[in-house]
Amino acid sequence: MSDLTGELIDNRYLLQRKLASGGMATIYAGIDTRLDRPVAVKIMHPHLANDEAFVSRFIKEAKATAALSHPNIVSIQDQGWNQGGPPAVFLVMELVEGTTLRDYLNENSGLSIDQTLQIIIPVLSALSAAHRIGIIHRDIKPENILISKDGRIKVADFGLARNTAVNQTMTAESSVVLGSVSYLSPEQVQRGVADARSDVYAIGIVLFEMLTGSKPYEGETPIQIAYRHVNDRIPNIQSIKPSTPAAIAELVFAATAPNPDHRPKDAEDLHNKIREIQIQIDPKRRQMSLELDLPPVVTKSGKRGKVSVASAFGGFKEKTSQLISSKPINVSKAEDSVGTKRRKVSRRVKRNRIIALLLLASLIFGGYQLIGVGKISVPSLAGLTQSEAKSTLAEIGLASEITEEVFDEDIPKGKVISSKPAGGGKVSPDGVVGLVISKGQERIQIPDLKGATPDVASQQLAALGLTVGDINESFDMKVASGFVILSDPKSGAEVKRSSIVNLIVSKGIEQISLVSFVGKGSDEALSELTNKGFDVDATYKFSDNVFKGLVISQTPDKSESISMGSKIELIISKGPEFVFVPNVLGKSKNDASVDLENLGLKVSIKGSGKVNNISPAIGTKVKQGTTITLTLR
Repeated sequence: MSDLTGELIDNRYLLQRKLASGGMATIYAGIDTRLDRPVAVKIMHPHLANDEAFVSRFIKEAKATAALSHPNIVSIQDQGWNQGGPPAVFLVMELVEGTTLRDYLNENSGLSIDQTLQIIIPVLSALSAAHRIGIIHRDIKPENILISKDGRIKVADFGLARNTAVNQTMTAESSVVLGSVSYLSPEQVQRGVADARSDVYAIGIVLFEMLTGSKPYEGETPIQIAYRHVNDRIPNIQSIKPSTPAAIAELVFAATAPNPDHRPKDAEDLHNKIREIQIQIDPKRRQMSLELDLPPVVTKSGKRGKVSVASAFGGFKEKTSQLISSKPINVSKAEDSVGTKRRKVSRRVKRNRIIALLLLASLIFGGYQLIGVGKISVPSLAGLTQSEAKSTLAEIGLASEITEEVFDEDIPKGKVISSKPAGGGKVSPDGVVGLVISKGQERIQIPDLKGATPDVASQQLAALGLTVGDINESFDMKVASGFVILSDPKSGAEVKRSSIVNLIVSKGIEQISLVSFVGKGSDEALSELTNKGFDVDATYKFSDNVFKGLVISQTPDKSESISMGSKIELIISKGPEFVFVPNVLGKSKNDASVDLENLGLKVSIKGSGKVNNISPAIGTKVKQGTTITLTLR
């Protein structure tokens, strides 16, 4: 690819100097002349820019990657085709001034545990953010890990290695490809597929290189290295560098397992495990967790439920009995009983005493209920699977039931979104905890709207929870005017609720002008009519009046307005049916043959030398296609 330094891309981005060149593209440092800020511009190589399928995938993945917003990810700012200059498909990114992890490793072979963790944890944080929204990097390697001048770690080239990760790795011999294959997982080499665990494998290889100072496998060709990734097992780091902590060595060994199911499930899982190891090594690294999950509250055996309630109420029993017991009524001595009557308690006083006792009992019972005596704290269940939540609750004596299933963009299908009561709430021992379970991300399939009117199409989309965006018009040979040709995204695509769907509506068949080609060459007529989109039917006939190869007639002849794709019939002259045998005596075999064949005659040659005899004779009237015998001496 020629050097584009000094070119103004898309009338906006001035390329100042070349930064790097690889198997897919060349990267330039440039200036956004509109906003006057430094940028990095990636220009795809011409052979890839001419591949429509690759360009389409490139654009889609660039858009998806642009949705990532993370301090450790190189942000994408623009993408497009160069207008008015050298043909180029480009991607504009933030410019990171600094170095790459590859350069850093070349200068510092074998990093310390602290240096390794300081670099790899931000990388995993970036990958975690990508994996959460379904973006896989596919090409993690030290060349794509940038270290800015201010020490910020940045991950570049998210999702852009998909087309070249396997095919070019196995056929090219460049150093860039050789570098990529050293970090490819076995499933990428064997099947060309990648998921979050493939990125985990690549991180494991990067960690291996950072800690030992070398890659696990070396080879003269990419195929040799790829073969070893598929058929060999990455060695445990402790066998190479015994001073490596066992926890780190075992985690790297697990991350590079040949079977993806034996690796951490994604970057977030690996990130959490490495953070735990970092805290174990240096407790000062511990930071406040932002997670909302609460630890399960486990009640001691034998002191749960009714026992707790009983003991609690026992504390009030003595006081209650003192409050509600009445002293015995004094009975007058025998000597004082004469002429004296016991005072009777009225019914109203008795009734009031009963009411007071009931109120006091209610207050005491309500107080116990208010402070939660006898109830069990519900642990945080968010993010657990239904079976995990059920098991967690069963351990503390609580039952569960699914109260609702809803779609959720963040919580995977089958996992708990929330509980009723929520984590930290209390429920009685015989109570049931309600679970709200995720149905996963809601995706709506766009219906086939072809042939529907825009109003009907809009109603169908609205019924599905989708929104109609732009309605554009386009000529179409098959769909009648006023009806939908297609939608964007296309029918069958799965989108989020409330997504915008654009419609393309037919303007019918385009009307164009038709000129007459009568008397003109057939080649010209066929070429121009076909290029204009007409369906041309050519018939060849003999004519004594029209030279061979010219148009005798055209149907329809000409029109100011005719539908594109209309059928045009041409009758083309084959020249006169009968011709006269010319005089070719004395001519060479080649010259005589050319003269006869130009008249539509066939030639039979006898002997060698010059033409000495012609049969049929010179001047004979014969049909085109007749064989003329030439005798040469």
